[in-house]
This record gives sequence, structure tokens and C-alpha cells, in this order.
Amino acid sequence: MNMSGLKALFLCLFCLISSFCFSQQTEDFKLVKNYYNNHRSMLGTEFKKKFNAEPNTFNKSAIKNDFLFFMKKMDSIENVALIGALLKVKNIEDLAKIQKKNIQTQDSSELISTTDKTAAYPGGVDALRKEVVDLFYSEGVYSEVKTIKTNVAFIVEKDGSISNVKAQGDNFTFNRQAEIALYSIPSKFSPATINGDAVRFRFKLPLTLNIE
Repeated sequence: MNMSGLKALFLCLFCLISSFCFSQQTEDFKLVKNYYNNHRSMLGTEFKKKFNAEPNTFNKSAIKNDFLFFMKKMDSIENVALIGALLKVKNIEDLAKIQKKNIQTQDSSELISTTDKTAAYPGGVDALRKEVVDLFYSEGVYSEVKTIKTNVAFIVEKDGSISNVKAQGDNFTFNRQAEIALYSIPSKFSPATINGDAVRFRFKLPLTLNIE
């Protein structure tokens, strides 16, 4: 096999590996969330049994407070695991970028600026914002100002998954939680298309957090 054939084979393998990595990345966040949701469910069942079996009103109140305390701790522990998943994903994406720079030929995975149909989230941008709000862990944000903003840019891949999420704002902790929330959204996008063919598309989502 000549050099051009080897280069084409390498390019093909790289695209397949990259596609797997993109779909696997969001799966890492889902696995973390499923794990801790299962533990919340089990803890909830046990606390409910204890609560129902307790005849004393004062003790019932104490059991309820213990349950809320455990749930808050669970949220904090889950966030640490999600930060770990975020670091893993960013390392994988950085490695993919380095590998791609070593490929001299231009391939079909390049980002497209003009499309027939832009990428869209099921239910539209409002539905996407709601998903992000529901997934956002505000306790992980530390700020001395009441209103903080960030602009989140990411790539919608050809299969509708997302990659390369990057939040740019003045507050690092807000940026980090915004990135985790975006990677954790449950549904895929409808990809952008040109002449009916799916293409990679850069999507931007501004976010604002008001701290009371």
C-alpha cells in the first residue's frame, strides 16, 4: 500500500475513533448520574420505611432532616464525580485535536459555517435551556456578585451528540457547572444538514445565573 493509501486509511480510522469518543463522552456523564440516582432511590426507600415506622412526631421530623442532609451530601459527592468526568472528556478532546492537527489532508469532519438546516434540540432552545437549568448544580458555583453570565459554545456532531463544550465567562465555577450541565443533557440534537447530508455545526448558548 502506498503512502496516500496509508494516509486515507489512517484518516478513516481516526474519524471512526473520534465518532466513538464523542458519543462515549456524554455517556460518561449519564453513567455518573444514573449511579447516584439509583443510590438516591435506595436511600429514599430506606428513610421512608424508617419514617413510616416511627410513631413519635419529633423523631419523624429528625428522620426527615437526616434524609435532606444525606441528599444534599449526595449532590455534592455526585458533583465531584461529574467534575472528574468533565476533566476526562476535555483530555480526550484535547488529544483528538492534537491528533487531527497531524493529518495533512482536509476531511469531511470540518466545521461548516453555512447550512441548509441548522442543528436543533428537541423542543427548541427553550427546551434546551430548561434541561440545562434542571441539570445545573448551583451549589457548585461560588460568586461574590449576584448576577453572573457565560457564553457556552459547543459542536453538534453529525450523529446529534455534542462535543467540545466550552463556557467563556468571568466566573470559573459557573463555567464549569454550565459545561457539566450541557454534557449531561439527555437528548441528542437534530444535526445540521447540507443537501440532506449531516454536517458538524457550532452552537452557542448564553446563560445567566441570578444568586439570591
